[in-house]
Amino acid sequence: FTKCCQETGILMVVKCRQENTALKDCLVGYYSDPSFYEECKAEYLKQREEYRATGIKKKRQRFTPNV
Repeated sequence: FTKCCQETGILMVVKCRQENTALKDCLVGYYSDPSFYEECKAEYLKQREEYRATGIKKKRQRFTPNV
């Protein structure tokens, strides 16, 4: 989806519909997966515990797409 938008520019709304639909379907699959939710929750709670103990924020990870 990102690649399509970068290549298309302002016409992305019209030309990237298929990619947008595929992206939404993928995300909905992850959001509705209970094990993925629990994994994210555990990671968040661990980071929150570390921050409360040290007062130092952890740097955010950058997502690198598998293009």
